[in-house]
Amino acid sequence: MKNNNFYLSGGILLFSILLHGLLCQAQQLENVASDKFLPQGTGLAAQFKADTGIAEHPDVIFADNFEAGELGANWDSDPIAKSLSFSDPEDELCGKRCLKVEATLGKNTGGGLTKWFASADRIFVRFYVRFAPDCNYVHHFVTLRANKGLRGGDKWSGFGGAGSKPVGDERFSTALEPWGNWERWQAPGKWNFYSYWHEMKEAPDKKYWGNSFIPDEQEVIQKDRWICAEFMLKHNTPGKADGEQAFWIDGKLLGHWRGINWRKTEMLKANALTLESYITDRWTKNVTNIVYFDNAVIAREYIGPAGQ
Repeated sequence: MKNNNFYLSGGILLFSILLHGLLCQAQQLENVASDKFLPQGTGLAAQFKADTGIAEHPDVIFADNFEAGELGANWDSDPIAKSLSFSDPEDELCGKRCLKVEATLGKNTGGGLTKWFASADRIFVRFYVRFAPDCNYVHHFVTLRANKGLRGGDKWSGFGGAGSKPVGDERFSTALEPWGNWERWQAPGKWNFYSYWHEMKEAPDKKYWGNSFIPDEQEVIQKDRWICAEFMLKHNTPGKADGEQAFWIDGKLLGHWRGINWRKTEMLKANALTLESYITDRWTKNVTNIVYFDNAVIAREYIGPAGQ
């Protein structure tokens, strides 16, 4: 393996970076995408060219196509100026501007933007993404987090906690991420969910790292083209395993998992989205890794690809 599958630092084996790959098979929940419980193809976005005006749709909670305003103006976190900027998407589907995340090893780990929002029973998150031709493997990607509330310290309860199991009343999270499977798949890899919740599986080192949900059959992610990625989370009824998650790529439903007990209390809801590309030297030696984002939407219903 030419990139860092293992690290020795001060005589300590950083075994935890292996766990994502080992946990790809940890979940026994069946992928029911082929049963077509959920829609696919066109959705509510079809009527909005390049997402222009989509924020006015009654089922849309938040939308940013990055066409106007200062960097991060529509989000709640402060942008990291050294890694975030606007760029020409070079595609009418994404308008005239998109978000560029440039990670430079030794200087930064990339970055992103976070939006807190009023939740719903089902949350759909759709974004467009393009990986630069020389972009390598990423460490973490677009994440939906559940926090106790939207004020004070409660809005941060779903952040952090890597390696530990949630209790069930303070946090859960799921991230749609590319996964390289220890370089078995060409960078940036294939799509999967990387999820934390109170019934997650323990890792071989007796800690709790995000469990993976990944379709068995899937093509490697193509670079240098815009991809429409969307995922859904359905909250469970507290005390019951009736939660769900699913994801679509370019309007095609690839993964759908049911029977998830995300939380123990009604107050805990998915209410923060982080749109980011987080890259470290654990996964790549490329000095510069660039990812572009556009047309980010949070909604209560299936969104689908942007209108032509």
